Amino acid sequence: MFHSSTKFDSGSGWPSFYMPIDAAAVVLREDNTLYGKRVEVLDSSSGSHLGHVFPDGPEPTGLRYCINSNTLLFVLQDGELPEIVLEYQREHGK
Repeated sequence: MFHSSTKFDSGSGWPSFYMPIDAAAVVLREDNTLYGKRVEVLDSSSGSHLGHVFPDGPEPTGLRYCINSNTLLFVLQDGELPEIVLEYQREHGK
């Protein structure tokens, strides 16, 4: 959902990206559960919580998607997709 070319060091300790590969891959939802108003990032297919997005990122978007590291799976750009990715695609029609 996020490409390594959009990853940057935000100093937050979370893997941070300034944009998803495809905006339709994520859903943004207001989250008022802790620490005031935040925007939650969810997987649009499964509804799984991925992290939060904040309006203090770098150009070109000005956004900082702080994504929980346990939701990331690194895939080689020209490599074969791991079985878990293929299974996800079958289940969610991607």
